[in-house]
Amino acid sequence: MEIRQLRYFVAIVDHGSLSRAALVLHVAQPALTQQLRHLEEELGVQLLHRSAQGVLSTDAGKVFYDHAQAILKQVADAKQAVTHSARPAGSVTLGLPHSVSGALALPLLTAAQQHYPDITLQLTEELTGNLAEQLKSGRVNLAVLFDDGQLTPFATTPLAEEELAYICRADGEDFKLGASVTLAQALGTKLILPGLQHGVRPRIEAVARAAGLHTGDVIEINSIAILKSAILAGMGATILPVAPLLAEIERGSMRVHSIHHPPISRTAVLCASRTIPLTNAANAISQLALQVAQELCRSGAWPGARLLG
Repeated sequence: MEIRQLRYFVAIVDHGSLSRAALVLHVAQPALTQQLRHLEEELGVQLLHRSAQGVLSTDAGKVFYDHAQAILKQVADAKQAVTHSARPAGSVTLGLPHSVSGALALPLLTAAQQHYPDITLQLTEELTGNLAEQLKSGRVNLAVLFDDGQLTPFATTPLAEEELAYICRADGEDFKLGASVTLAQALGTKLILPGLQHGVRPRIEAVARAAGLHTGDVIEINSIAILKSAILAGMGATILPVAPLLAEIERGSMRVHSIHHPPISRTAVLCASRTIPLTNAANAISQLALQVAQELCRSGAWPGARLLG
């Protein structure tokens, strides 16, 4: 198996046809087809379905595509580490959960352009469960995850502690609640939360169990945009940090109630692989992300977040 075969395969999948991939790669289509056939023969599986309309990945092809992307990224990172050993330069991919990107993404991009113009910072917004897998495989260099006791495979640096609040539609029944609610009161309402393996949900479940409580009937939605729409449609309330819903709260369409007895929070952590070395550029972005998070907490620009320690 050769690196060029991986590059050819990824290009074919990305462009949806052999002919378009051949044009982009500046490779004759028969040669591209031959390399794909050699790759499939070596692996002993069919990677692509071919038709007059183009190509689609088989189940095996989808799995191989993820690995091929990770390998190609690590090869590119290795080249950058050698070529730019004296100064931070190259491409860095940082994964952010949906609930954090609103607070951190733009300030970090701005700071990266200002301090490291030779670094191309690529931000990807994903569910936390997906980000952990991408970090393990090397598809992203860094990721912001939440300390749920399952981060031992990663090198970790705490960024901030985020308070979770009970957030509902401003004119709903929950409007009658006081400025703060107990966790039991919050859990006793109709809640809209992410799935069990994503975002705030593991933290909510853990705190509830420790307090002898449990979540009731939950609508599971893994998209912040859809979750907002569901709250505004009166389908229920949520337990989240303030930041991802700040625009709706400031407009007055949503209302925030702090949670007590017990309060509930989560720790945002910057994570890197323990087995895949960081490039100089990735190390620089890691330090910059920590500095930006600290400044956002100090200035109050990251609502509900505070510095640790």
